[in-house]
Amino acid sequence: MAREMVFKMERPGLLKEGDHVTVTEGVLPSNYYYTIDPSLAMSGNFPFRERMLERKGVVTKVEENARGFYVTAVFSSEDESKA
Repeated sequence: MAREMVFKMERPGLLKEGDHVTVTEGVLPSNYYYTIDPSLAMSGNFPFRERMLERKGVVTKVEENARGFYVTAVFSSEDESKA
């Protein structure tokens, strides 16, 4: 099953649609967060029950709005990518 996540990017042009990305997981006392390597964009916080196990994904959308730049990426499980 694929999972779609949104990341906040601080500057334009760091990522584009179709880019393959790898994420690093960070741990807070009650949440996880994810960073697109090498520190290009960061996700919001996710509770432990919503932990993401996939680490490789593809950028599907990059957009700018009044609050900044946002990157949407899709992550597929290993089993799904081999099918």
